[in-house]
Amino acid sequence: MQNSFFNRGFQRKRPADTGHVLPPGQYETQDFPVLSAGPTPKIATARWEFGLDGLVETPQKWSWSEFNALPQQDLTVDIHCVTQWSKFGTKWQGVSLDTLLALAKPRPEARYLMAHCYGGYTTNLPLADVLNGKAFIGLQYDGQPLAPEHGGPARLVVPHLYFWKSAKWIQRLELLSEDAPGFWERAGYSMYGDPWKEQRYLDDDEDLANSAS
Repeated sequence: MQNSFFNRGFQRKRPADTGHVLPPGQYETQDFPVLSAGPTPKIATARWEFGLDGLVETPQKWSWSEFNALPQQDLTVDIHCVTQWSKFGTKWQGVSLDTLLALAKPRPEARYLMAHCYGGYTTNLPLADVLNGKAFIGLQYDGQPLAPEHGGPARLVVPHLYFWKSAKWIQRLELLSEDAPGFWERAGYSMYGDPWKEQRYLDDDEDLANSAS
């Protein structure tokens, strides 16, 4: 399957001796490549809103100032793109999804979520993959407000999955009882996207299921 992402010139670099481990098929970069499915939306923080709804007891909606008043954490994580680059030790500041979900109170039947973004992008995730410190809404990168080309003013970050799951320009999280494909998943990409299992495409999901049976 042809990869539909575009990028602005960056070059592969020899992995540094950092002690980090690359997932199979990946190479390390010191850059932060810009990869998007479409144009970068311009989102003024004065008009920015973020919601958490669907199968929750208490739907939530925050303005930019309200969201920034929530408890924030400094996080250092490795990230891995489906286009095969990995970047070690990226530094973020943001709000844990555990904090947001504790306010919204997921209903017992909630097992998945759909991330909805400004500009229309969507991606799906199991609810278990954003709990217990596994995901956050990033507001700052490397000590600075998150740049628009990297998903600012706020993006979802799920570092243990391929980075297309870390949806840029996040607008809303919707909790669901059943899994459903998002933008790239409808185009034939993996429903899960585990870099350690090289789950890039739907065929990879099927191959892993067949090998386990």
